[in-house]
Amino acid sequence: MGARPLTLFGDVARWFADPANWQGSHGIPTRILEHLELSGLAVAVAIVLAMPIALYLGHGRRGGFIAINVANIGRALPSLALLAFGLIVAIALGLGLGFWPTMFALVPLAIPPIVTNTFVAITEVDPDVVDAARGMGLAERQILARIEIPLGLPLILAGIRTAAVNVVATATLGALVAGGALGRFIVDGFALREYDQLVGGAILVALLAVATEVSFSALERRTAVPGMAAIR
Repeated sequence: MGARPLTLFGDVARWFADPANWQGSHGIPTRILEHLELSGLAVAVAIVLAMPIALYLGHGRRGGFIAINVANIGRALPSLALLAFGLIVAIALGLGLGFWPTMFALVPLAIPPIVTNTFVAITEVDPDVVDAARGMGLAERQILARIEIPLGLPLILAGIRTAAVNVVATATLGALVAGGALGRFIVDGFALREYDQLVGGAILVALLAVATEVSFSALERRTAVPGMAAIR
């Protein structure tokens, strides 16, 4: 029993060491770039859709309960259900399989943490600071841009970090609808019983998710210091 995991470990190591797996349209670099493109675009679209609404509601301190609960519907839906919904939408629009069904599934997954964290970040800014800004003659838009967003930026970035990690991990499901990215290694490895490829793909996805987490966490720490200094 102990020899099988060791054998699989050796097979995975050889899979990573094989130069053929680092070349061509099915190579590791290409799949990583596809994964980054798909994940990055999904998070960017979610930010464009969710951030303005969350900023508006947070600045006005109203409608937050409804907005957050509606956004959290995306959390309750299973990833495969979102993928099926994305597939239906893509086919209805004539966009076919692969990239777009996966995109339509990932965007709703990324919206809830962005909406929630952005709304909370803006509403938690010290009201005395906001009132002082109004007393200095700043317009509401200036207060949002110069006071509330800078002070709430670490928490806003935390929401984007959560969204990005979720998207990176879930983007592998795109391979089920003929998509590319790193999920292709997992699906093809399972279909062909090439478990070295399957495990190798899973390791790459995990590493990419960890790198995303670490990168955003570092960015949050860098933005937290100016925010605390401004409050004081």
